[in-house]
Amino acid sequence: MDINRDGIKKKKAVILFSGGLDSTTVLKIALDEGFEVIPLTFFYNQRHKMEIERAKEIIKFFNLKKHILINLDFAQIKGSALVDLSIGVPKSRINGFNSGGTADKQPQNKTGETRGTEDGGKNTDKGGLKPDDIPVTYVPARNTIFLSYALAVAEVNGAGDIFIGANYIDYSGYPDCRPQYLKAFEKTANLATKASVTGEINFKINAPLLKLAKKDIIIKAFEIGAPLELTHSCYDPAEGLACGVCDSCILRRKGFEEAKIKDPAKYRGD
Repeated sequence: MDINRDGIKKKKAVILFSGGLDSTTVLKIALDEGFEVIPLTFFYNQRHKMEIERAKEIIKFFNLKKHILINLDFAQIKGSALVDLSIGVPKSRINGFNSGGTADKQPQNKTGETRGTEDGGKNTDKGGLKPDDIPVTYVPARNTIFLSYALAVAEVNGAGDIFIGANYIDYSGYPDCRPQYLKAFEKTANLATKASVTGEINFKINAPLLKLAKKDIIIKAFEIGAPLELTHSCYDPAEGLACGVCDSCILRRKGFEEAKIKDPAKYRGD
């Protein structure tokens, strides 16, 4: 276990770490808060598998000794454009970005309501999400599976904190990024593990970016020295270049423009 400057043992934290903008920011936040971090990355046969290489580069950037990489095969489950190559990744789906690639206005769902409120807006079900709001890039139960693995790693390593880069303001509408979901999983974590029921550990799910707009996440990342130039966001990259028009690219480009910070990502057609 790492020791801080005062000779006190650091608390451990498991970080769900994809190599993307949000998870890299969360990793740096946890490091800055003094945690001994255990980054946990998944290769799940995702279309955007180049994020794994970016994750490894970022681990080297921070000179971290421990990095757990778990192989899963979501391609056997299918149900998502991110793991089933027969399903196309939606392009230019989110309102708020015009054809020239510049920011326009806050992303909205198909009912015309702005996403991101705690209850998801009026006259909607399930936290403001309707089935036609959720794109085919949603991977069924992904965060639940990832958090379950993170919980197992946390229990084995005596880590009470799990960090996730979930966001509920500028996002694609995934149900497993909502605050009520994360609260429910935290409750489950403390009901379902030996360490919690015996009183050894009280597990906490940390989502420090949950209520930040993408612009504010980028500003935060820039201010704390997260390596933005190493992060990857695109759902449908080709030959090392981001597509620029999938949900993730749109939200990233919009965020950088609004933050007035140059986006170091390389996009096709630029």
